[in-house]
Amino acid sequence: MSDFILPDIGEGIVECELVKWLVSEGDIIEEDQPVAEVMTDKALVEIPAPYKGRVTRLYHQEGDIARVHEPLFELVAEGEGEGEGEGEGEGEEGEHSETETETSSETVSDEPSSAIAAETGRPASEQQEAKTEPAGPAAGEATEDFILPDIGEGIVECEVVEWRVAEGDRIEEDQPVVDVMTDKAMVEITAPKAGRVTQLYYQKGDLARVHSPLFAFIPGDGESSAGPAAEAETQKQATPPAVSARSAPAINKAGGKRIPASPAVRRIVREHDLNLADIPGSGKDGRILKSDVLEYLERGEQAPRAPVSPEPAPEAGPARRPETGGKARIEPIRGVKAAMARHMASAAAMIPHFIYSEEIDVTDLLALRARLKPEAEAAGSRLTLMPFIMKAMALAVREYPVLNSQLNDEVTEIHYLPQCNIGMAVDSTSGLIVPNVKGVEGLTLLEIANEVARLTEAARSGRVSQEDLRGGTITISNIGALGGTYAAPIINAPEVAIVALGRTQKLPRFDAGGQVRERSIMTVSWAGDHRIIDGGTIARFCNRWKGYLEDPQSMLLHLG
Repeated sequence: MSDFILPDIGEGIVECELVKWLVSEGDIIEEDQPVAEVMTDKALVEIPAPYKGRVTRLYHQEGDIARVHEPLFELVAEGEGEGEGEGEGEGEEGEHSETETETSSETVSDEPSSAIAAETGRPASEQQEAKTEPAGPAAGEATEDFILPDIGEGIVECEVVEWRVAEGDRIEEDQPVVDVMTDKAMVEITAPKAGRVTQLYYQKGDLARVHSPLFAFIPGDGESSAGPAAEAETQKQATPPAVSARSAPAINKAGGKRIPASPAVRRIVREHDLNLADIPGSGKDGRILKSDVLEYLERGEQAPRAPVSPEPAPEAGPARRPETGGKARIEPIRGVKAAMARHMASAAAMIPHFIYSEEIDVTDLLALRARLKPEAEAAGSRLTLMPFIMKAMALAVREYPVLNSQLNDEVTEIHYLPQCNIGMAVDSTSGLIVPNVKGVEGLTLLEIANEVARLTEAARSGRVSQEDLRGGTITISNIGALGGTYAAPIINAPEVAIVALGRTQKLPRFDAGGQVRERSIMTVSWAGDHRIIDGGTIARFCNRWKGYLEDPQSMLLHLG
């Protein structure tokens, strides 16, 4: 039997209220069957079963507060406990669950190969080799499996990109352990509690399945007096390996106690190479809140550091002629690239695209931006054209809401969306992803600028959150940043419209008096879902949007 560990159910959420049990002790449940409903500070969440089995114990009553990364209920897998109680020999043979609480080195070595393979989902030969490593548990030490939690809606597997630890390493609570790649973004998996890693169940590049063991560890301080293995571990800890500041735990300088802070706050602290002990906490019992970290950063008290960014890809050199008889290099399509391939192929095949192109004179808009830029920089914002473009689009959507709608699967209903969540296609290190700025119609230009900067940095580093990727209603692709002028963009379904921005060029144009003037011209290319958007609608919408951009002061009349 094993404990179901309550997984991460939202960024920054560390506990939730158990609203309702959907099963009782003794019930047989199926894989993915809803087991409980819990309420976070954001929404009601349904917790599904990780696999088929029998519920043997519920650790909380309805109304209790359950903590993330702690046991929620106990579950016996199908066929796991059938021989218990019928004899000593049979009972011992059946006790080899995933999260066995007391496992001696002799018992591990005597387990059948099939049991070892069933525990981890990997070949038995590999598991036997791994279990004989010195990093394994000594006699009397209790090991736990870390079960890979739900890391995104509909995601069932992910690729192991990089292990941050090795077998035998000490880990602290919330320390990054491994980076995994889903079909949407890079996700950092952190340790649920302090301990020592005894086994990594996957190699770099392997596909790990959600609700399956990811690694095994001994919780607690990991100290034991059980023979040479413990002595070797103690000697190893005397010379600890180099650990980056991002992975170091936050300890109170005064008393050596752990400083209370949520995982989301600790992530921000790691990203800025800060020390939690240097940040005053305003929460209960000195808990450090997100606002405390942001205030600390605004005061400029953090040490200067180089920006964290992925290694730049090598620049393409001159084309070389392939060698005679050489073999083609094969690279599997995985993660974000695989998802993009499927999504774009489906959208192109299912949606009839109507393409509409236009020129926009952004001379006055560039002049307005130049006047506002110093004030924006004084407020810590980088003001580009994108906030103006997004704001003008949200205003135009008010008059033509069909551009901000979605079709149902049966193509029988149009759903007009209450918010304008504008996505922006970003060419990240892991592939093309489209995070979106939520509720653009209600944001100021500075707020939009800050969101654009945040999402761009997160996307290019491959660490954009799932929430930032969900809920987009209309998309902008800034192909002009790379030098293009016109394009035929593919709609980001289930949205019904997308625009590709071409590069801005200085071109001669006639003014109202017939004189040739130098103007800054940006080309744009719209694609609309021709099932519900006709040419006249997209042309009128584009003209309204264009009017706001060519005469930016006119937007002031419509700002809420």
